[in-house]
Amino acid sequence: MVIKAVWIIVLPIVAFIIGIFFLGLQRKIIARIHRRYGPPIYQPIIDVIKLINQESISHGKLFDMGVILSLAGSIILVLFIPFGEIAPLSGSGDFLVVLYLMLLVPLGIALSGGEGANPNISIGISRKMMLSLGYEVPFLFSILAVMTYYKTTSLVKVVGFQQSSLWGIIHLPLPAIAYFMILPAMLEMRPFDIVSAPQEIASGPAVEYGGRYLALTTIEHAFHIFIVIALFVDLFLGGGNPFTFFVKMLVVFLLGLFIHAVFPRFRIDQAIKYCWKWPTILALAGLIIARII
Repeated sequence: MVIKAVWIIVLPIVAFIIGIFFLGLQRKIIARIHRRYGPPIYQPIIDVIKLINQESISHGKLFDMGVILSLAGSIILVLFIPFGEIAPLSGSGDFLVVLYLMLLVPLGIALSGGEGANPNISIGISRKMMLSLGYEVPFLFSILAVMTYYKTTSLVKVVGFQQSSLWGIIHLPLPAIAYFMILPAMLEMRPFDIVSAPQEIASGPAVEYGGRYLALTTIEHAFHIFIVIALFVDLFLGGGNPFTFFVKMLVVFLLGLFIHAVFPRFRIDQAIKYCWKWPTILALAGLIIARII
């Protein structure tokens, strides 16, 4: 019980450190690809500290609570996803809990942005909801394929099955490919950075954020990066001890980052069409094969 309580405190800190490191690494690598020097890897930490100390302007209670709801949902979600052999709140139905908690992030942003009363926010939120609708379909099929194949709704048991045999990407290659294909959309990386799109809608949902609000959204984004990639590692790459788990996360993130560096931005209709085409077809085929097996 004491060890679990310690991990409930420590694991979100570890997830934040990894997520903020990936944010800094993303800016550095993209700069190098563009033949620029780029900011230091620890620049996001400097930004968060600076923003927390700046003056913040609120547009109402929902404006405040929406940001807090998104961040709280991400922090709780971290406790359900096994990191190595660490999963403080794991249980028999944690797959379902993860699916529900992942809906809190766009919901919180929508509630908060609604109070901002800025046209750019409305456009960004509508894009975020439509993009979520696009990638949720293949994501759900991929999750169902894993649950069907391993006959469990426990993430810990899925990781255990893989460690005692082969990785999930060997048993279920089609859902794994489908998940990886929608990974940039879930992380809102190019070609799916249509929600913020600074050149079009001035950062979209974050256009009215400043000071502490912008710091909280940066922290939430760091958690979101950890959650999406860690879930992929648990489902298809067999988990591992904390060190190997981090290495697998880093490899997956770098692969997605290279896609981010070379592709232009999709329109929202192109993004949804993409998500509902090949990723959905592959994930659905993987689900059918898992059911037959």
